[in-house]
Amino acid sequence: RTLGRLTGAGISTDSRIVKSRAKWSGRHDSTDWRVRLQIPRQASNVYDSILANNELMAPLIPSRGIFWPLTPAVVVQHSANYNPLAQTHSNYPFQAYQNSQVDSYNIIGEFPVQNSEDAKHWVATVNFLRTVTKMYFGKDSQPLKGNPPPILHMSGYGDHVFNKVPVVVNTFNVELRPGIDYISTKQTQVGYGQGRVDPTLAAAVEAGESQSWAPTLSNISVLVTPVYSRESLKKFSLSEFARGELSGKGEGDIGFI
Repeated sequence: RTLGRLTGAGISTDSRIVKSRAKWSGRHDSTDWRVRLQIPRQASNVYDSILANNELMAPLIPSRGIFWPLTPAVVVQHSANYNPLAQTHSNYPFQAYQNSQVDSYNIIGEFPVQNSEDAKHWVATVNFLRTVTKMYFGKDSQPLKGNPPPILHMSGYGDHVFNKVPVVVNTFNVELRPGIDYISTKQTQVGYGQGRVDPTLAAAVEAGESQSWAPTLSNISVLVTPVYSRESLKKFSLSEFARGELSGKGEGDIGFI
């Protein structure tokens, strides 16, 4: 199935991506280095409000969020800002250090869909991104009512690249291309994860019940911004950061980048 999805996405069999065996199904082991956005484990109230007992988001429960099934393009920019101080009768200004920051960065990747199970993941992924760009509002109950969109953890490419980096989602784009096939699916947990087609799908299509259609190939890009609280910044140390000790490997830690 993995090779079929890659071939359908226009990736040749001699590509390095084939060796990575990127696929939709989630993995629980520590070697999963795919780029992903997850609800933090300590944010149980956010998890309960978004993923728990949610048939629409059921495919995302094992990974606590979304991931890119194929290797995406990630553009990251770090900057140190200096304020030039002009001096009288001088050819060069003095550069006064102001601050450093990690700018917002874009994650752009293809999402191939080859069957109804993949389509469930695609629908859940889009709905997840719609959800995490909205605040708790209206009929939401306390204590979450009035809270801004949730902070997520971004991970990918191992411990010392992105590991539990706290981010907020600024924008996301889904490209629905013309001229490609669409696969129908009915979002339900019946038969999910057992390697077979949902037995209610055919009946739902014939009866005209509510269903969704996912493109066999689409692009999803997400713009995220790292966010750190004042309390977490107190734990920062440049020497520890240089040694990779602030990469978020400990239980309950976050990753500095």
